[in-house]
Amino acid sequence: MDIDVPFRCLGPAASEALTAAILSQPEEAWLEQPHRQRAYDVHHQTASIVLLFCDEGWPNGQVFREPGWARLADTALPLVETIIARHYRPGGTVLRAMAARLKAGGRIAPHIDSLESFRMGHRIHVPITTHPRVRFTIDGKPLTMQTGNAYEINNQKMHSVMNAGSDDRITFIFDYVAPAS
Repeated sequence: MDIDVPFRCLGPAASEALTAAILSQPEEAWLEQPHRQRAYDVHHQTASIVLLFCDEGWPNGQVFREPGWARLADTALPLVETIIARHYRPGGTVLRAMAARLKAGGRIAPHIDSLESFRMGHRIHVPITTHPRVRFTIDGKPLTMQTGNAYEINNQKMHSVMNAGSDDRITFIFDYVAPAS
């Protein structure tokens, strides 16, 4: 969604329980839903544990629970609901929710999220693991995400990520469409 600025820090996010749940997932959980990596070339150096995903027909399409739902929803949903209650009009739809891992030395090439659902939804990032050598750039501006906070990014601006560190970077991402006025 175009939020008129490249990004907004939404402030503290109590993500400790979700962080523990994500970090306890086995390697095979990261590989069970490869749709993003296959469908979107910019994500080929990532892996995801997907909880929710909408089809490309949104807003006339559906949102599906994916394999990660059974393992992470109990810890992810309270955090998602808290962020929505603090910053957005409740009663809308969460279109996507996932843990996304960018491998050490990996990058997500510059891109704009182009599907209609991306233009409609607020894209929220909650860092799970990060380090100083991760470079997130949006609309030419650097964004240093810190664990313990949530951020909304303007996915209608050119954005990219480079992980120059020796550890994977993990972020919990969800897309929220507020109800119509």
